[in-house]
Amino acid sequence: MLKIYGIKNCNSMKKAFDLLTALGLSYEFHDYKKQGIDADTIKLWLDQLGQDVILNKKGTTWKKLSEEQQQLALSSEDALIDALSTHTSLIKRPVIDQNGQYVVGYDEDQIKALKTTV
Repeated sequence: MLKIYGIKNCNSMKKAFDLLTALGLSYEFHDYKKQGIDADTIKLWLDQLGQDVILNKKGTTWKKLSEEQQQLALSSEDALIDALSTHTSLIKRPVIDQNGQYVVGYDEDQIKALKTTV
């Protein structure tokens, strides 16, 4: 089963939910706002996908951080993990996990490709 991580009231998430439903794919939703996200999961994503894929620098949450907070978040992996777990909106959405294969961000073609690998 797919696991989709994000926040419920996000346009990218809503589009992903709609597409997964239209494709007939079952999924489990992990809501950062209600459930948080553990440091081990973030570390796994950073190790497998890299900070450029996971960290959403285009969003308002990143832009609202002071330059000092941004520099601190980028100063080490531990600092970045702390920032991402504290400010979960800094994580690109959605993160879709299909048995260790990931789609990060709303990419219709990549999400449709999940149907062929289920």
